[in-house]
Amino acid sequence: MRPGIDGVGPGSAQTVLEDERPAAETSTKHRPGLPESKQQSLFDRYRYPVILLGRLVRTDFKLRYHGSALGYLWSLVRPLFLFLVLYLVFAKFLRFGAGVPHFPQYLLLGIILWNYFAEVTTNSIGAIVGKGDLMRKIDFPKYVIILAGSFSAFINLLINLAVLGVFMAVGRVELGWSALLIVPLIAELFILALAVSFFLSALFVRFRDVAYIWDVFMQAAFYATPILYTASQFPQWVAQIQILNPMAQIIQDARHVLITDQAPTIYDVYDGRVWVWLVPLAVCLVSVALSASYFRSRSKHFAEEV
Repeated sequence: MRPGIDGVGPGSAQTVLEDERPAAETSTKHRPGLPESKQQSLFDRYRYPVILLGRLVRTDFKLRYHGSALGYLWSLVRPLFLFLVLYLVFAKFLRFGAGVPHFPQYLLLGIILWNYFAEVTTNSIGAIVGKGDLMRKIDFPKYVIILAGSFSAFINLLINLAVLGVFMAVGRVELGWSALLIVPLIAELFILALAVSFFLSALFVRFRDVAYIWDVFMQAAFYATPILYTASQFPQWVAQIQILNPMAQIIQDARHVLITDQAPTIYDVYDGRVWVWLVPLAVCLVSVALSASYFRSRSKHFAEEV
């Protein structure tokens, strides 16, 4: 974070937290059913992290493309350029996706969801180290730093999904009530990315090789996930292993509810076994529980180790 831009920096964040304390102490209203002292404690506990979270999200989003000629347009140009390259190479020349209805929108949706996961996790690796000065000056919950990066990337995700909506309208993709299922799928994606981010950011404080390892892993994972192709192009036993990856399950389910019902989901790959849906969901929930626990245990030492 750079002080002096939009008035938001370590010093101003500290001032905000200090200035809001009297207001918090005088504006809490008594709610029936809870002792007033307990209400005050809960209010004070979460008020300051929320204030700092909002400041960090706005600052991160503004600083991301600060000084560039296109500014926020880069959040649209990057995924669209990648989509164009992959579409020309894999769809036009290598004939991937032949027979898939609305394949351009099918491919673009996969790229958008993958880019969100990659952006959140990659940026989170150095997030704690990058806020070392702020942590030494202000005592605040360190998880706010990771949440801020996730919400900042989430803004980009919403913008890119809006662009996808334009492509879907041009391509005359028909939507049904099942399109509403995209909401829990996006929530699952947010939780998964957040879980990985908590773990990577805490691990990077002690082991700086994590950034290089994760970069190599993500390059391999991109091609191992059905983004450029469909799960039905492989033998069923391969597709069954592949679809247990939460990212593969999210992307395929999202394509099924938004683009075409011909996109195979985990339900289809496992011949209608509904319980299999619980596997990637359990991976997400267990991951966020374990990574949050690890992050919390390590956060006590962040200020000294960064």
